[in-house]
Amino acid sequence: MNKTLLTILMFALLLLFIISPFAALASLMLVVLVSAFFFLLGNLFQAIIGGDTNPKGS
Repeated sequence: MNKTLLTILMFALLLLFIISPFAALASLMLVVLVSAFFFLLGNLFQAIIGGDTNPKGS
């Protein structure tokens, strides 16, 4: 569950970086936003299903 909460926090901070007025690399950040969104969806789906969000290897 901690991994899911951390992913949500990172996604929120990424949104703040993209909409900031000084975002020089806004187009690159949009690509990162799309990939982070899919990563967030995967983690949320895994948390809802009840799977292990913290694998033993990490």
